[in-house]
Amino acid sequence: MTSQQTSQSMKPATAAKKLGVYLQATPAEFQQGTVARGELNALQSDPPEWLRELRRTGPHPRPVVAAKLGVSIAGLARGGVTEALTTEQIDALKAENPDWLRRERSTQADVRKEAARLKEKKAQQPDGSAGS
Repeated sequence: MTSQQTSQSMKPATAAKKLGVYLQATPAEFQQGTVARGELNALQSDPPEWLRELRRTGPHPRPVVAAKLGVSIAGLARGGVTEALTTEQIDALKAENPDWLRRERSTQADVRKEAARLKEKKAQQPDGSAGS
């Protein structure tokens, strides 16, 4: 084995996911080729204007949309949201507060409560194992 130091790189889709942005909305030069780990770190620590604008106004990828709406990604799909949304569209959905959104937020709140309950139950057990 050689111990040659190589720069770790990733596909643009992976870099976009790590940056929390929708790949199709990024500049063409970002979408083509690969992104080195150093480039990704630079984008995270000192984002260029296009990245700041994308994070501010979107369109946002589904994980970001789900987080902003307080639902799961599956909840988005059940609500019929399958595309990236802008911040303006997310705000409009929040204002409209359709039945599916209220239902999914309630479901998400229940899931979080149950996860917290299980975590506390596990923490209270002397050996830290999860029992039944």
